[in-house]
Amino acid sequence: MRTLRFHEYGAPADVLRLEDAEPPAPEPGQIRVAVQTCGLTPADWALCGGLFPGDLPRGIGLEVAGVVDALGAGVTGTEPGDPVFGPVPFTGPTAGASDYALLDIWFPRPPGLDPVRAAALPMAVETACRGLDMLGVHGGTVLVHGAGTTVGYAAVQMALERGARVFATAGDTYGPALRAMGAEVTGYGDGLADRVRDLAGGPVDLVLDTAPPSNALPALIRTVEAPDHVLTLSDFAAAAETGVRLAFGDADDAKAALRTDVLGEYADRAAAGHFSIPVAATFPLADWATAAKLSLSGHAHGKLVLQVGRTETVAQ
Repeated sequence: MRTLRFHEYGAPADVLRLEDAEPPAPEPGQIRVAVQTCGLTPADWALCGGLFPGDLPRGIGLEVAGVVDALGAGVTGTEPGDPVFGPVPFTGPTAGASDYALLDIWFPRPPGLDPVRAAALPMAVETACRGLDMLGVHGGTVLVHGAGTTVGYAAVQMALERGARVFATAGDTYGPALRAMGAEVTGYGDGLADRVRDLAGGPVDLVLDTAPPSNALPALIRTVEAPDHVLTLSDFAAAAETGVRLAFGDADDAKAALRTDVLGEYADRAAAGHFSIPVAATFPLADWATAAKLSLSGHAHGKLVLQVGRTETVAQ
């Protein structure tokens, strides 16, 4: 099978190779899927750079949609041929950017949800839900910084569902859509804190920072009453200096547990048109380098998805 992986750590463009490998065999409790689509995330590039080091080679592609191809021992409730999606383990010699991938956790892909949109869900939905859980968002006022990112876009929708009054920082690409959802949107840059406080009529209760690091934490702290009312998903170095909470910093926090359990619910909502992750572009697996370059530029403006299966297989 074709698989995109690396044999040494370094810049993705330097170390990733599309090569042939034997299809992985499912262990007990796993399924193997014939991959149709694979979502790309910043975590893929971090793995190439040495995040969670381990045995090499290592595959990339941490979220897929596909069709069940084989079952490991003890698996029930699904059969070969069933359309599914889910997060992909990242510790093996191959992962989701392959013709076949193993899944420990999977969900049925509901009718009406095509493979491209399904592959866009796992990381954004899980991360956004976990971040809002850690903040304790249930009503009140919430600022989502970086609402044009896939995680931020998901978090705005979830916070609104939880009854919060939501403020969002975003650019022109997704600002209109976020306003249409019910968020109160302002731009990035100088004066951010003053603009947010003016919109809210004072400090907001909580802030979820989903944007790439940009030295924004001092401004975000000024929108709340205390630094620990801010939770960042990305700016770990600045958080340590400012008292902002880290989404991945407290293993003893029960609210920090992975929220893959909600993926089926949000797939159903997406299929019904009540939830979405913006997809910016799709690329054939063979054109992975173009997709990687766009992702690493920071200007993708939405989810990038690799199309792995045949076009007639992906269409629904």
